[in-house]
Amino acid sequence: MLKIIIHQPQKIAPFQQPARDLRVLNKPLWLIQRDALAEICESELILSLGEDLPEDERECLVFQDHLFFDSEFIKNFAALARSMGKAVQLAFMDHDPIVKEHILPLTQGFEFRDGLVLAPIWYYPSGKKNSPDPLMIKFDCMEAGYYHVPAYMAGKLGDLTYHIPAHPFIAIESWVHIFYANIIFGVFARGLRQEHLIKQSLSAKLRAIWRALIEGRQLLDSSFLVKVGANCSIDPSAIIHGPTTIGDNVTIGAGVVIENSIIGDNVNISQGVQIMLSVVGDNVFLPFRAALFMTTLMENSTVAQNACLQMCVIGRNTFIGAGTTFTDFNLLPVPIRARNAKGELVPTNRPVLGGAVGHNCRIGSGFIIYPGRMIDSDVVLINSTSSNVIDKDVSFAESHHHKHRHSSTHQAEYSEGEEPASHHWK
Repeated sequence: MLKIIIHQPQKIAPFQQPARDLRVLNKPLWLIQRDALAEICESELILSLGEDLPEDERECLVFQDHLFFDSEFIKNFAALARSMGKAVQLAFMDHDPIVKEHILPLTQGFEFRDGLVLAPIWYYPSGKKNSPDPLMIKFDCMEAGYYHVPAYMAGKLGDLTYHIPAHPFIAIESWVHIFYANIIFGVFARGLRQEHLIKQSLSAKLRAIWRALIEGRQLLDSSFLVKVGANCSIDPSAIIHGPTTIGDNVTIGAGVVIENSIIGDNVNISQGVQIMLSVVGDNVFLPFRAALFMTTLMENSTVAQNACLQMCVIGRNTFIGAGTTFTDFNLLPVPIRARNAKGELVPTNRPVLGGAVGHNCRIGSGFIIYPGRMIDSDVVLINSTSSNVIDKDVSFAESHHHKHRHSSTHQAEYSEGEEPASHHWK
């Protein structure tokens, strides 16, 4: 089968790169797509957005390169499409919980028709001769929670849950979608799949128990769930619960706690670091007592001591200073908003969410970053008593390495109550 890749040039803020070049699960998105299609596609063709498909009668799969999916999802779509024997386009029901809760918010590039959401993946059995019919895919959905918000803080919110697909699909048009792809559809979904496998498969359960008995470990600590690469140094007091994948040449210090995460190659994790449901890229340095919760760090980044990142996405070559905290919950009952592909502030449909920092940033110590805020690539921020709270997006023009700082033109765009009464960033 021929795969035709349509390049989506839209740059994702704050990284200022197309989605295909950004990392998901510590791999470039284009590489994830290539690996997922390796078994069913023998050749490829790359087209620009808006370019006509070639006059080719070969069987072909056409998709845009800002889509995240795994091999099982795309193989299932291809198998169903082949069985129909005609041109089809991927479609979902607009009321599907995963589509409604996670895929549609902040997304601009889908079509809507008769209660269906049409996604940019097509199948043509013998070239583009006929208009495609919708091929509806229903997600195998799992609802899972991660913590409970007391009523006095969140009113009727209570337990906060995600709808997690057995096999992921999402269009990446915002940094929030990178968060979903890495965390909710990535490590979170992997953990649930592994849990269900052990519960439902007797052979998997016996293999897991046998491995734990042989190694003298608890099941969550055994090599059945914790995969460690070559030349790693792990302090005996470190606690590592699976499913966790650790790359090559990784150093893990005393008192470190890692749970259901992906750790890349050449990572240095110092004493007392806490990592939960996170993706840590290659060559990352985490000094003592740094804390990551549901956070993605791209390659060559550093999160200094006592910094706390919750539900964040951090670009490559970026430094986060000591004691800096990314908050994830509005104290006042206003929705958390983020910018879509058009730069508009829209609701994220999430009661809790962290922030995003672009590539090549230097964020000083002691900052407090409000939920949903972005810091653009190449920004340098130095803390001072009048500007330690980031309550709006920070553009490159506002970086401290410029001679002059420009006042914000969009500070008032956030809902009333989202900004503090004092210490505004200006």
